[in-house]
Amino acid sequence: MNILDSLKTIFQEVNAARSLPEVLTIIVTEVQAAMNAEVCSVYLFDETDSRYVLMATKGLRQESIGKVRLQMGEGLVGLVAAKEEPLNLQNADKHPNFVFFEEIGEDIYHSFLGVPIIHHRKVLGVLVLQQQTERRFATEEEAFMVTVCAQLSGAIAHAEATGALSKLASAGRGKSKEAIFHGIASSPGVGIGRAVLAQQTMDLASVPERYTENPEAEVAVFREALKSVKQDMRDLGVGLEGKLSSEELALFNVYISMLDDDSLGGEVINAIQMGQTAQSAWSSVILKHVRTFRHMEDPYLRERASDVEGLGKRVLGYLQQTSEKKGPLPKRIVLIGEDLSATALADIPVERLVGIVSLKGASNSHMAIVARALGIPTVMGALDMPCAELEGKELIVDGFSGNVISQATRTLKRDYVQRQREEQIIIKDLQKLRDVPCKTTDGFDFALWVNTGLRNDNVQSLRSGAAAVGLFRTEIPFILRSSFPTEDEQVAVYREHLETFAPRPVTMRTLDIGGDKDLPYFPIEEENPFLGWRGIRISLDHPEIFLVQIRALLRASEGLNNLKIMLPMISNLSELDAALALIHRAYRELTEEENYNLKLPPLGAMIEVPAAVYQVKEIGRRVDFMSVGTNDLTQYLLAVDRNNPRVAEIYDSLHPSVLRALKSIQEQAISVDCELSVCGEMAGDPVSAVVLMGLGYKNLSMSASSLLRVKSLMLKVSREMAEDWVDEALCLSDAASVGRFMSKALAPFALNQSKLAS
Repeated sequence: MNILDSLKTIFQEVNAARSLPEVLTIIVTEVQAAMNAEVCSVYLFDETDSRYVLMATKGLRQESIGKVRLQMGEGLVGLVAAKEEPLNLQNADKHPNFVFFEEIGEDIYHSFLGVPIIHHRKVLGVLVLQQQTERRFATEEEAFMVTVCAQLSGAIAHAEATGALSKLASAGRGKSKEAIFHGIASSPGVGIGRAVLAQQTMDLASVPERYTENPEAEVAVFREALKSVKQDMRDLGVGLEGKLSSEELALFNVYISMLDDDSLGGEVINAIQMGQTAQSAWSSVILKHVRTFRHMEDPYLRERASDVEGLGKRVLGYLQQTSEKKGPLPKRIVLIGEDLSATALADIPVERLVGIVSLKGASNSHMAIVARALGIPTVMGALDMPCAELEGKELIVDGFSGNVISQATRTLKRDYVQRQREEQIIIKDLQKLRDVPCKTTDGFDFALWVNTGLRNDNVQSLRSGAAAVGLFRTEIPFILRSSFPTEDEQVAVYREHLETFAPRPVTMRTLDIGGDKDLPYFPIEEENPFLGWRGIRISLDHPEIFLVQIRALLRASEGLNNLKIMLPMISNLSELDAALALIHRAYRELTEEENYNLKLPPLGAMIEVPAAVYQVKEIGRRVDFMSVGTNDLTQYLLAVDRNNPRVAEIYDSLHPSVLRALKSIQEQAISVDCELSVCGEMAGDPVSAVVLMGLGYKNLSMSASSLLRVKSLMLKVSREMAEDWVDEALCLSDAASVGRFMSKALAPFALNQSKLAS
């Protein structure tokens, strides 16, 4: 087996492993074999005593595991960790950092290769190879080790996050403490409730190890799943008769026999009778057999590993269906999932939702924006959180810090309950500002509008005292359906919102799908979705969809006349001209041919693409208003995927380049006398809102949950002060510096949020 095959085998087995000890055993065993080395060992960092601990070895004495501990910089292992780079030695025992441990018997090994295991700039451990022969390991061997460590780092980080690492390091001694998973704070607040998994995936490796007190019931469930799969196999075999050879058809009978009591089925039933749940037992047995097949020399038999895995997933699917039928939803739900989208809300009673946690995504992903609109504490990008293991357990979602806590101590939970009470007091105090005029201390009038799209947040939007709706996301009613809505169905949705806010203006953005907003019935598969087919591009390519929506918007506004229509993702003037032509065509059809009594509403465009920044004047001459979408504008200017938690720290709308672009947009809009607003999430952050005012913006649109917080701060400062602060901020070199400077400048005006309304 060559090196690439070895790497593939190792990664497959690590991904299929269901515990940290299993991962470490696989690594030391497979790497030792692949490298033909005499010793392979893993040392991991134990935070309880800040030392690197021997956690697994193939070649050294097993009794030394957990006993050999080295500080940062101590010994060769500690040196690798301190320098954060590989160390390749021919005579390790002669190196000044060499430390001799008699109990592990390593004095006979001269060659040493140590490679750090690094995850997000943190050294989690060191992978070590040793041999008796005095030689330097070859460059390709070192490269192999670096590659293994890069892949291993994710599994180790996950173990650290779940607490498995500390438990293993201490050999299970001591009381278990709460597990804290770190993500990106995406919607403020504190939510405490039971975890509900949004969607189960048929991933055998992600099935948690769970135990049952009723093995008989689990066996019955398992036998029912096997019965269903056997029937599937028979039906499939019958359907393929005449299309496959007799040898290929015989495979279906092999799969059926594998499920019998004297084969896989029997192994699983034994495991269930020993206490495991059906899902847990099935996953363990299947993964064991998959590994066996992958190690076979015969290529044909090696390929059968995928067949066994496929069979395993099919049975697991039936087991999960049975599991999903059990038990009602908890009263207080924390919705968790790998990659949550707004569609996940369709199956959950929103009134019971107290928190949202997604493994993927960031603070400006579509799910986070919807969560803020609903006022639900949310954490995105919690990469290392084991969703399946946490299902049904109580979680605390800290939308301020980005932490998600499981197994919280009584003291910690009491602290969070107190924080919830304090937050309610703040919200109640802020309500006093609802009818206070939006005016700075030096008399500058500013307008605060709301972003909306869900019926649920209409009440909160009205309660906030918003002067208008600056952004109604029309894609949300599309997302929550199973097919495209008809024109009449759209009229009903739009009319309800226009009536709710009348006579306040309501800016409705035309369908903005693509990027991170797919429709379940209109999927868009692209390698670079944010640079692909989205927004106005889809609307122009599908005029039959666009015209129906425009007609519905216009019809919904009849007699109310508070509609404004806004076009998203404009990147060139030809797109804008084509979209405006279609709007005028729909207007003529309705008024001249169908006798609707309508007024043409104000038409606008979003400035969210860098190309549009340099054509604001030309765009402004063609439309009645413009609105800056800072979410996408920041993403495109900084070349940062706003859904990627790995680069979330780089995504910052206070970056000097973004501020300079915003300044240019504002100056160009004024020169052509075109109304301008900001509807991105930047407007809903109190500090950023003051920055926007200092840049000359006076119309800001945000989530209803943010409006009064923004208002409370802007009432306390003057426009002149904001302009002076921004002049200084524009001279700074990075977003962090701008953030620190503005926070310091505003500190005297926002020392205590609970007092801002007084």
